[in-house]
Order: sequence, then C-alpha cells, then structure tokens
Amino acid sequence: MYPSTIVHNWQWGNQHISYADKGNSKINEATIILIHGFGACKEHWRHNLEFLSKFNRVIAIDLLGFGASSKPTSLVGGELIPNDGINYGMKLWAKQIQDFIDQNITGPVVIIGNSIGGVVALRTASELEEKATPALGVILIDCAQRSMDDKLLAKQPPLQRWGRPFLKGLVKKRWITETLFKTLARASIIRKVLEQAYPSGENIDEELVELLLKPARDCKAPESFRGFINLFDDDLAQDLLEHLTTSVYLVWGENDPWEPIDQAILWKQYPCVKKLDILAGLGHCPHDESPERVNKILLENLNKLQHE
Repeated sequence: MYPSTIVHNWQWGNQHISYADKGNSKINEATIILIHGFGACKEHWRHNLEFLSKFNRVIAIDLLGFGASSKPTSLVGGELIPNDGINYGMKLWAKQIQDFIDQNITGPVVIIGNSIGGVVALRTASELEEKATPALGVILIDCAQRSMDDKLLAKQPPLQRWGRPFLKGLVKKRWITETLFKTLARASIIRKVLEQAYPSGENIDEELVELLLKPARDCKAPESFRGFINLFDDDLAQDLLEHLTTSVYLVWGENDPWEPIDQAILWKQYPCVKKLDILAGLGHCPHDESPERVNKILLENLNKLQHE
C-alpha cells in the first residue's frame, strides 16, 4: 500500500509496531500522527498520508493487535494466564502512542483519530497534558461513542440491560469469539460492512477490502478482536473532552450509521472543541470515502492549530 521505503518497525518492549513515515516537519511545524479505528490499519489512511506529507511529517501507525503490529494474547476479566497476555484497551493504546512520541518525535504533534482511534487520541492528549508536554491539537473523525459501555447502560433498552451479564459471559469464551471472528473476516462480509460505513459508495474497491482482510489472516488476529469486544468499562470520549484543554476539531460524516451526528453536535459544548465540520452524504470513514473533501478540511484545521 505504501512504498516500502517509508514503512518501519518499532520495537515496543517485546512487541513490534508497524508504522508508515513520510514527509518532513519544518521548525515549529507539527508531526501528524494518524490513528486508525477498530478492525482497520495504517493503510486505511491510503488517500490522506501522501497529501498531508506535502506539508508536514506524517506517521500512520498500527495499534497493537491490528495491521502489521504484534497481536499478543488477550487477557479479559482478571485473567492472569498466559503470562505474555495483554489487557487491550485505551490505556494500552494511549501508552503505545505516548512512548512512540517520546522515542521518535521531536517537536509538537497533532493527533488525528478515526472511530476508536479518536478515543485513543483523546486519552493520549489527556495524558500528555498531565506530563506537561501537551499535543498541539487533536482532530477527531467520527469518534467512537462507545454506546455499549457499562457507564451508558442506563440509556440502553431494557432487554439489552437485562441481557448484559449473559453477553459478558458469552464473549469471554475464546471459542465463541474465534468462531465469530472467522465468520466476519471474509471478503463478502467486509464488503457489506463497508457498504454501511460508506453510504455514498465512493472508494469501496478491492484494494480497500484486501487491506482490511490481510491483517485478519494472521493466526493471532482473533485475540485483539476478543480483547476489544470485551471492553465494557473503558474511556468515553465525552469524559475525556470534559477535562481536556488541548484544542479539538471534529470532522463527521452526517450519515454515519454507528456514531450519530447528534452526539457530535452535543460535544460542541466542551470548551476544548473549537469546530465541527459536518460532511453531507458521508459515513463513518469520510477520510477514505471522500478524501478530497476531508483532506481540505484537515489541512485547514492543521493550519489553524499551527498558527493559534
């Protein structure tokens, strides 16, 4: 997907992290970090990295458990075995991004996240503030609202509330999550999901299906899937936004089938949120569905952040 000369491996403890790195940052200009969503990978920024690298250094990184990064065994609900297992979640992924910044970047950063990558971006920005090394800004593209989190359970229909303990017990079972993963990780299913996520139908091509399917062929891929679908008590974007002082820009597909635009409009109440761009006709991944429109907005927001 990306030229081999810009794809690198970074050793993070005993895990390897894959990332693409392109462009150069001038003095006082930010390095842009692109964080993908659940089930995606760094290549999901296929139409954005090249454009943005004309103006800044841009890094698209695979979160642990996804893309070409390591996929360690998941630990769920207090499990202690195996010893090399990982508790997947926002804390882990934010730590990954923080350590990457510390070891590989000098100067300001802007973090851009899509879907669950948006929550990771916010958690990272929050922890960077605590370290007194704040990010220059955060741009959220259809940030995950995590409506299934236990903290939002009271807003769910009665049947979902009553069935939550059963659901939790079910998705802890590895044989169930592996079976479910194998059912979902097929080209025909991925294409159907994309048709929901990309309501305009733009840019749903064989390249996209393959870049999402390739990491799923890894024999360890079901582990990160298991870890993720067991995240019933983790960070919520609105809780992070409430306390954040770093500037945040929102970019949202108006027809996102999974993260309603109404919630994004409510997030404008937080002082850190400076702007919301609503994209008519687009869905959950507008950066790939209509990159020309989104790249223009990203560049405008980046220029504002770098000259505030």
